[in-house]
Amino acid sequence: MTASPRSAMVLAAGLGTRMRPLTDATAKPLLTLGGRTLLDHALDHLVAAGVETVAVNAHWQADAVAAHLAHRASPPATVLLREQRLLETGGGVRAALTILGTDPFFVVNGDAFWLNGPLPALLRLASVFDDAVDGVLLVQRTSHVHADVGCGDFALDKWGVPRRRGEREVVPYIYAGVQLIHPRLLKGMPDGAFSMNRAWDSAMAAGRLRAVVHDGIWFHLSTPPDLEEAEQILEARVTGDARWPWR
Repeated sequence: MTASPRSAMVLAAGLGTRMRPLTDATAKPLLTLGGRTLLDHALDHLVAAGVETVAVNAHWQADAVAAHLAHRASPPATVLLREQRLLETGGGVRAALTILGTDPFFVVNGDAFWLNGPLPALLRLASVFDDAVDGVLLVQRTSHVHADVGCGDFALDKWGVPRRRGEREVVPYIYAGVQLIHPRLLKGMPDGAFSMNRAWDSAMAAGRLRAVVHDGIWFHLSTPPDLEEAEQILEARVTGDARWPWR
């Protein structure tokens, strides 16, 4: 079965502390890259994948996020969820389930930025989703990331089944901030704040989590130098500057 999600969530409630001073007075998803905000890039990808309704949570600079969404033309229809206290990644999604519905939906980190390969990344996630899984993660090869990503997040077997990095182990994939999940992934999770990692671990233990390796460009945007380098790489792609390998 191939999923055809019509709803999604963009996680935009983080404090963006590692991106300071750029986020001293700006929500991280409202930072610009390539002339558009990170939030708009995410919403553009979702619209291209057929998504019609997107929940967006906000905490830091929530008024600015609300104003930005109000000035953006539909599609998609957006619903802002203000978090008075941070619910973390899992709690934020769980709080939006009444908007997201009972079918599979995309979840995109508000600072995720990627360029598609031969096929759109979101459609690749949808193409491998079936009733045997609760979620599909987009991952990127750590060797293709122009930033410090530590020892990686996951290893994959030949069927795309992920496992966590072991102690003192280096693994080749990092989570790319994009996933397609069914609401049942969050079944049994606690009320209030919790990390999506808790739901993933439960799904992995049951053999119900999969991953797809991104076949395009993805940027790790954690610090101001990360954002600056990403801007330079994008400009090099436009100008054909041979000093940068990603052209």
